[in-house]
Amino acid sequence: MLTIDGIPLHPLLVHAVVVLLPLAALCSVAIALVPAWRRRYSWVVLGVTLAGVASVPAAKQTGEDLQAGLARNGVQSPVIQTHAELGDMLLPLALGFGVAVIALLVAGRLADRERQAEAPATKTWRVISVAVSVLVVVLAVGATVQTVRAGHSGSEAVWSGVGS
Repeated sequence: MLTIDGIPLHPLLVHAVVVLLPLAALCSVAIALVPAWRRRYSWVVLGVTLAGVASVPAAKQTGEDLQAGLARNGVQSPVIQTHAELGDMLLPLALGFGVAVIALLVAGRLADRERQAEAPATKTWRVISVAVSVLVVVLAVGATVQTVRAGHSGSEAVWSGVGS
């Protein structure tokens, strides 16, 4: 189990997930709803999103290491198991959210080009951009809710004294 100054790496990485993923969700909803913001802040939102999504598998792996270390010391708890299951559910949501944000940025850029071309018959990318925007909002809410659920269950494990 990896530690930094005696502290398991998992609780440190979890803070990246808890901060970056909801921040990415909030920012992505903003650029999904306001195309002018998408054009201006797309690179920042992409960076925060990639960092937030990348922190999820890192936190998951270190959590599994921590759980295995606790099990070797005879600590097994249903609270930890619940936390692990909720964390497992977050990974596919986060990955889907990340892909949807990238799709939004690409579709949005193509929709902007379509608008600039002023071709009245072609609205394909504008329609796709709206559909992807809806998907981004749904996945942003789902990823945030699951982050809160997993984080809350982890906090319950810590504050109930499991593993101390």
